[in-house]
Amino acid sequence: MTSRLQSSAGASAWALALLCLLGCESPWDSATCADEGTDLTYESFGRGFIGAYCQSCHASNAGDRRGAPTGISFDTHEDVVEWMDRIYDRSAGENVSMPPGPDDPPEAERQKLAEWLACGAP
Repeated sequence: MTSRLQSSAGASAWALALLCLLGCESPWDSATCADEGTDLTYESFGRGFIGAYCQSCHASNAGDRRGAPTGISFDTHEDVVEWMDRIYDRSAGENVSMPPGPDDPPEAERQKLAEWLACGAP
Protein backbone atom coordinates (compact mmCIF):
# COMPACT_ATOMS: atom_id res chain seq x y z
CA MET A 1 0.00 0.00 0.00
CA THR A 2 2.80 2.44 0.85
CA SER A 3 4.52 2.01 -2.52
CA ARG A 4 1.20 2.63 -4.31
CA LEU A 5 0.75 5.86 -2.30
CA GLN A 6 4.32 6.92 -3.02
CA SER A 7 3.84 6.15 -6.70
CA SER A 8 0.60 8.13 -6.76
CA ALA A 9 2.19 11.07 -4.95
CA GLY A 10 5.13 11.01 -7.36
CA ALA A 11 2.81 10.97 -10.36
CA SER A 12 0.83 13.88 -8.90
CA ALA A 13 4.00 15.88 -8.38
CA TRP A 14 5.10 15.23 -11.97
CA ALA A 15 1.66 16.18 -13.30
CA LEU A 16 1.69 19.43 -11.31
CA ALA A 17 5.20 20.25 -12.52
CA LEU A 18 4.20 19.57 -16.13
CA LEU A 19 1.11 21.77 -15.83
CA CYS A 20 3.24 24.54 -14.40
CA LEU A 21 5.76 24.24 -17.21
CA LEU A 22 2.98 24.38 -19.77
CA GLY A 23 0.92 27.14 -18.23
CA CYS A 24 2.91 29.06 -15.64
CA GLU A 25 4.58 32.24 -16.70
CA SER A 26 7.84 33.30 -15.17
CA PRO A 27 8.09 36.96 -14.09
CA TRP A 28 11.05 37.09 -16.48
CA ASP A 29 8.68 36.39 -19.40
CA SER A 30 7.02 39.76 -18.90
CA ALA A 31 10.23 41.74 -18.38
CA THR A 32 10.54 44.56 -20.89
CA CYS A 33 13.20 47.12 -21.62
CA ALA A 34 12.03 50.64 -22.41
CA ASP A 35 12.46 51.73 -26.03
CA GLU A 36 15.17 54.16 -24.93
CA GLY A 37 17.03 51.39 -23.09
CA THR A 38 18.66 52.04 -19.76
CA ASP A 39 21.42 54.21 -18.37
CA LEU A 40 22.24 51.47 -15.86
CA THR A 41 25.36 49.43 -16.57
CA TYR A 42 27.28 46.74 -14.77
CA GLU A 43 29.81 49.34 -13.67
CA SER A 44 27.26 51.95 -12.55
CA PHE A 45 24.72 49.61 -10.97
CA GLY A 46 25.07 45.85 -11.40
CA ARG A 47 28.44 45.34 -9.74
CA GLY A 48 27.34 47.25 -6.64
CA PHE A 49 23.95 45.57 -6.37
CA ILE A 50 25.31 42.06 -6.86
CA GLY A 51 28.19 42.78 -4.47
CA ALA A 52 25.94 44.18 -1.75
CA TYR A 53 23.05 41.75 -1.93
CA CYS A 54 24.14 38.53 -3.67
CA GLN A 55 27.81 37.72 -3.32
CA SER A 56 27.82 36.91 0.38
CA CYS A 57 26.30 33.58 -0.75
CA HIS A 58 26.80 33.59 -4.54
CA ALA A 59 30.56 34.14 -4.84
CA SER A 60 32.87 31.25 -5.59
CA ASN A 61 34.96 32.15 -2.52
CA ALA A 62 32.00 32.63 -0.13
CA GLY A 63 32.85 30.97 3.16
CA ASP A 64 29.25 30.22 4.13
CA ARG A 65 27.01 29.96 1.08
CA ARG A 66 23.98 29.41 3.36
CA GLY A 67 22.52 26.83 1.01
CA ALA A 68 23.32 28.56 -2.30
CA PRO A 69 24.21 25.92 -4.90
CA THR A 70 27.96 25.80 -5.56
CA GLY A 71 27.43 26.09 -9.31
CA ILE A 72 25.61 29.42 -9.06
CA SER A 73 28.15 32.17 -8.45
CA PHE A 74 28.10 35.78 -9.58
CA ASP A 75 31.82 36.57 -9.58
CA THR A 76 31.86 38.35 -12.94
CA HIS A 77 29.57 40.28 -15.26
CA GLU A 78 29.51 37.20 -17.50
CA ASP A 79 28.33 35.06 -14.57
CA VAL A 80 25.50 37.50 -13.87
CA VAL A 81 24.45 37.52 -17.54
CA GLU A 82 24.46 33.70 -17.56
CA TRP A 83 22.07 33.63 -14.60
CA MET A 84 20.10 36.84 -15.26
CA ASP A 85 16.79 35.10 -15.91
CA ARG A 86 16.98 33.36 -12.54
CA ILE A 87 18.18 36.53 -10.81
CA TYR A 88 15.18 38.37 -12.27
CA ASP A 89 12.74 35.66 -11.20
CA ARG A 90 14.07 35.66 -7.63
CA SER A 91 15.15 39.24 -6.91
CA ALA A 92 13.98 41.88 -9.38
CA GLY A 93 10.97 44.15 -9.17
CA GLU A 94 8.33 42.55 -7.00
CA ASN A 95 10.16 39.20 -6.86
CA VAL A 96 11.53 39.05 -3.35
CA SER A 97 12.56 35.48 -2.57
CA MET A 98 16.24 36.43 -2.73
CA PRO A 99 18.18 37.47 -0.84
CA PRO A 100 16.62 35.61 2.08
CA GLY A 101 16.96 38.60 4.46
CA PRO A 102 17.37 40.26 6.80
CA ASP A 103 19.18 42.96 4.78
CA ASP A 104 16.96 42.98 1.69
CA PRO A 105 17.41 45.56 -1.06
CA PRO A 106 15.01 48.49 -0.97
CA GLU A 107 12.13 48.33 -3.46
CA ALA A 108 13.70 51.11 -5.57
CA GLU A 109 16.87 49.04 -5.95
CA ARG A 110 14.85 45.96 -6.96
CA GLN A 111 13.11 48.09 -9.61
CA LYS A 112 16.49 49.22 -10.95
CA LEU A 113 17.60 45.59 -11.02
CA ALA A 114 14.50 44.70 -13.04
CA GLU A 115 15.23 47.50 -15.52
CA TRP A 116 18.90 46.62 -15.84
CA LEU A 117 18.26 42.91 -16.36
CA ALA A 118 15.35 43.46 -18.77
CA CYS A 119 17.67 45.59 -20.90
CA GLY A 120 20.23 42.78 -21.11
CA ALA A 121 22.42 43.72 -18.12
CA PRO A 122 24.72 46.03 -20.11
